[in-house]
Amino acid sequence: MKRMDEYNKPTESESIESKTPLNNTETHSPEIEKTDYDRPIKRETRPPRKGGGFIYGLLGVVVGALLVWFLLPNETTSNKVLNNTGEKNNIGMQEERLSIDINTDITDVVQSVTDAVVGVTNLQTVRDFWSSSETTQETGTGSGVIYKKQNGKAYIVTNHHVVEGAQEIDVTFDDGKKAQGRLVGSDMWTDLAVIEIDAADVKAVAEFGDSDALKRGETVIAIGNPLGLGFAGSVTQGVVSGKDRSIPVDFNEDGIVDWYSDVLQTDAAINPGNSGGALINMAGQLIGINSMKISQETVEGIGLAIPINLAIPIIEKLEQHGEVIRPTMGVTLIDLSSIPAQQQIVLKLPNDVTEGVVINEVVPNSPASKADIQRYDVIVEMDGEKIEDMVALRKHLYNVKEVGDKMTMKVYREGQLLEVEMTLENGNSF
Repeated sequence: MKRMDEYNKPTESESIESKTPLNNTETHSPEIEKTDYDRPIKRETRPPRKGGGFIYGLLGVVVGALLVWFLLPNETTSNKVLNNTGEKNNIGMQEERLSIDINTDITDVVQSVTDAVVGVTNLQTVRDFWSSSETTQETGTGSGVIYKKQNGKAYIVTNHHVVEGAQEIDVTFDDGKKAQGRLVGSDMWTDLAVIEIDAADVKAVAEFGDSDALKRGETVIAIGNPLGLGFAGSVTQGVVSGKDRSIPVDFNEDGIVDWYSDVLQTDAAINPGNSGGALINMAGQLIGINSMKISQETVEGIGLAIPINLAIPIIEKLEQHGEVIRPTMGVTLIDLSSIPAQQQIVLKLPNDVTEGVVINEVVPNSPASKADIQRYDVIVEMDGEKIEDMVALRKHLYNVKEVGDKMTMKVYREGQLLEVEMTLENGNSF
């Protein structure tokens, strides 16, 4: 017979099973195990070790820090560290500067033209009120472009308003040299003038381009002297914003439009002093003469230039005659719209005639007198073109007709529409 404690004593196989974890996994709950003496013993199983991952992470950080330390330049040992002043730094090294010659299409174009652009100074005699003495003073500064060199002389185109009233003209080259200019001729209506100088110091002559071939959005460059000779040779870049613009001009500042100038519009900056300067294309050709800028608080970036195709005939006439000889009719005129309605009754016009030009006076022996034009005739048409006001009449007469041309007009006289023909002659008025 077995003793009681032998029955309670586990067999070898049972002992092994009790000590072997189920499914080869450890559990964290305590187990109760019986000993040979039937005494319960509390046993705890340990959780898995986590110390190995921490060690590997720490090792990675150390290795990364060492790599950064080796790869970054060491300020205390590098011979490349230089200061920004060009002087020797604390380790005795000197900064190495690189000079880079950068050329672009714009710099090449400017270099080819800039010597042909000059400063034009208007000098006039001014009397001192206190001493009654006279001194020559600078009354204005603009720009000009050398376009021709011939027989020891050079010719400059500029604006009429730049040289208006000048008693002496100084021309300043891009390198600062000066020459005395002589006014060859000037034209108020187109705002163009021609100056002659000695060609000894002339280095370059601008080449005429074709302003009719310009496209909107095409790149252009303005060169001139904005705000005076202190900013001589200033270069601004822009595009052709518009062509065939007509800008109203009031010559005598009486509030009445006297003329419409045909101009190019550009967003290249054009300021006072740029007048008479060059507007060039990317081929380095002169395609416009900078003339004016709309100066209003609500307008920004609108520069205007006289198209070179319109300027060339005027330049040639100024060279040949010193003035632009234009055809004349020999009359004085008034816009129909400026006559009060009560006075228009005298003209006996049809009710639907509200625009035209009234002849106020006829000069004796003039083309109008020979064509039997009478006072109070109302011009409504020239050569089939409707005439609304004096500006339209001037543009047809000055831009379309030449001295010696025949011109057909339709006029209202005493309420009747008549057609008359005249031969235009030379003159400085209508």
